[in-house]
Amino acid sequence: MPGEDWISLGAASELAKRELQQLQARATPIALCYRDGTFTALAGVCNHVGGPLGDGVLDGEYVTCPWHFWKFHYQTGRTRPEIGDGSVPTYRVKVEAGEVLVNLASATARKHIPHPPHPLARPVKRETGPIRVVGISTTMMNQQFPRPSTSELLLEHALEQAASTGCETQAIRLRDLNFRHCEGFYSKSAHACTWPCSITQMDPTDQLDRVYEAIVHWADAILISTSIRWGAPCSLYQQMVERMNCIQNQETIANRHLLQHKAAAFIVTGGQDNVQAVAGSMLGFFAEVGCQFPQFPYIAHSRGWSAEDMENNVRYVAESEDLQAGARALADRTIAMAKLLVQGALGEHALVSGGRKGNQLDTRAQAH
Repeated sequence: MPGEDWISLGAASELAKRELQQLQARATPIALCYRDGTFTALAGVCNHVGGPLGDGVLDGEYVTCPWHFWKFHYQTGRTRPEIGDGSVPTYRVKVEAGEVLVNLASATARKHIPHPPHPLARPVKRETGPIRVVGISTTMMNQQFPRPSTSELLLEHALEQAASTGCETQAIRLRDLNFRHCEGFYSKSAHACTWPCSITQMDPTDQLDRVYEAIVHWADAILISTSIRWGAPCSLYQQMVERMNCIQNQETIANRHLLQHKAAAFIVTGGQDNVQAVAGSMLGFFAEVGCQFPQFPYIAHSRGWSAEDMENNVRYVAESEDLQAGARALADRTIAMAKLLVQGALGEHALVSGGRKGNQLDTRAQAH
């Protein structure tokens, strides 16, 4: 009969044991629901980024996608009214001779909810202008009663040096941002980890977009400072880089390079040792996301395992001209590397020189 294409999904007695399941009818993914003695069927592909709806949960009357929790009514395929006027296809279902049959020819239309792209999703394009340096402090502390931070102090000296040579600078303190930890979308599927980050797209109150904006779209040079916590970078640093998996993931699933022609360097301090291990993990991660490094790409300070008198450690760093000079030199090396990278990207071999224009890029070059 025209308009009918019935396919068996299996025995009704077995399929009735689960409220929601992902099945295949030829090449068509089906999310099969069973409630109150009745089967219903939706397309098994979510409108968002193609998550398998049948692997989700039936939450009330809505099938919830396991990837990013989009919801579709289990009978009509419609999204929740407060989200917008969208839907996934539904199919006619019947039980015949103990088999559940789905009519593939009965599929209703898929309807996407129109929405503008996220600002971070725009093409990555370096605008002409001076070298831009972002400093990111990952140290944590009580916001109401802040304490001295040796890593942040040296980062401030590095940014001051960058500004004094004509660079644009920006400082980000992770502890000032309200952001969620990574929720493991990649562990569900590589394609569930999206750019922009799935959390950033779903949660307008999540403030890690400031870090993404700075390192992907704005900065030429990235300076990261951290304290040493039990032989590892600060937990805020770890939360940030776990959320940056969405940047590295674009390399592997889309051959898309979000961080190009960017230099990175690091400042590591702490009351205990393990400088090389902390710096090594930071170098490894930022190499993986596409950054390049100047010669001697980190500076560090530790008074060793037995130096528990932290007040003296803070005083030593605050008064040490050598450490502060090291921070300034680290900034200079990173800026020099950033210049070379941007020059190469622009196809130019010279920078405008003189005075505060020492870091100014020739605006005749075409950014790309």
